[in-house]
Amino acid sequence: MELLSLLLLLPILHLFFTIWKWVNDKRDQECYILDYQCYKPTDDRMVGTEFCGEVIKRNKNLGLNEYKFLLKAVVSSGIGEQTYAPRIMFSGREESPTLADGILEMEEFFYDSIGKLLSRAGISPQEVDLLVVNVSMLSAVPSLSSRIINHYKMRQDIKSFNLTGMGCSASLISLDIVRNVFKSYKNKYALLVTSESLSPNWYAGNDRSMILANCLFRSGGCAILLTNNKSLRHRAMFKLKCLVRTHHGARDESYDCCIQREDEKGRVGFHLGKNLPKAATRSFVDNLRVITPKILPVRELLRFMIVSIVKKWNRHGSPKGTTQGRIKAAVNFKSGVDHFCIHTGGKAVIDGIGISLDLTEYDLEPARMTLHRFGNTSASSLWYVLAYMEAKKRLKKGDRVLMISFGAGFKCNSCLWEVLRDLGDGNVWKDEIDRYPPKTLVNPYMEKYGWIQDEDPSTFKIPED
Repeated sequence: MELLSLLLLLPILHLFFTIWKWVNDKRDQECYILDYQCYKPTDDRMVGTEFCGEVIKRNKNLGLNEYKFLLKAVVSSGIGEQTYAPRIMFSGREESPTLADGILEMEEFFYDSIGKLLSRAGISPQEVDLLVVNVSMLSAVPSLSSRIINHYKMRQDIKSFNLTGMGCSASLISLDIVRNVFKSYKNKYALLVTSESLSPNWYAGNDRSMILANCLFRSGGCAILLTNNKSLRHRAMFKLKCLVRTHHGARDESYDCCIQREDEKGRVGFHLGKNLPKAATRSFVDNLRVITPKILPVRELLRFMIVSIVKKWNRHGSPKGTTQGRIKAAVNFKSGVDHFCIHTGGKAVIDGIGISLDLTEYDLEPARMTLHRFGNTSASSLWYVLAYMEAKKRLKKGDRVLMISFGAGFKCNSCLWEVLRDLGDGNVWKDEIDRYPPKTLVNPYMEKYGWIQDEDPSTFKIPED
């Protein structure tokens, strides 16, 4: 009888052990952000209205029509006067960059932000197990990740990844790599480094689809320290809940809308096509279809389903052309998300997402202020938006933050973070957060250069300094 009882008990014990092991392993696969450091270049790299005018005048391939186009673009861009450019712009060599210019720009960011991050976290470079670097438009040998490893004398068994060509959505692609490595290795530290090198990528031609990028992109970067060590959860700032990647590279229209190429005269630049908004919308919708069930409560999903059925029923039951009794079937994303961290691809991008998700100006403020203060810093822009929320002391324990990014390919990536403790420490915004939001986001470009609109192409001459 005792033997029989023991035999019956063994399967039950095995079941409990299996469940315990699964739960324990699942906890070891979590992805936490311990800290992050956004890069703030020195003030001698700040781009004001006067300097922008000087840079544009240096391009002898531009005419009056191009000046008018650029003026319209920069006035409506949402970018202010305190963004940053690479040093090559201030030496007047943007049309003849060297490899050293691009590497110097990156090293200046690496050694500032990574050093500050590791020092503040109390982590030695030799403790880092995984390094992921994404800089889309600079490929060097040795790789940028190898340069970081050499500078900080990291371990010889460190796992490193160096991503290029991934565009503005590269941060979340790098994060996905970290997340997947964490599933196979316990108690590890990961360093994620995200930026863009502008030095070798200035376009000196007159193709409108390519000079637009000159107006939008600015210098920046961010270093993020992550771990899957559950014993460090009390120190962590955020916990990753889910991540979804959408890639429309198989669609020619989406693939071609955002691409590096040469113009008719062989000058390399970054082409932004007219079908970019359509491609972005399509990828965004497909991404939302996947992530929505993962981030919203069941009650909201049920409400949406019921309202959709009622709407469809009313549409079939109503006479053609009537709208009475119709119900708008919209998902309330705020039922599962407290804060929206939106890529600062431009004013139109922020406005479009705001309309699609039915967001308020309060929700869009972090993205608008980041665009105004730092410009579009490519893949690192999400972290400046997150830092704004933190500096404004919006992030409270238990809050959920949705990150949304877009990139060449064409890609839309998103993820959801849970805030693990009340946040409000000083960061890249600490010296100026009290000045934001300003009374107006209007930049002074029209005031200074508005006279260009009244010029006659037949008599126009570039004014001398």
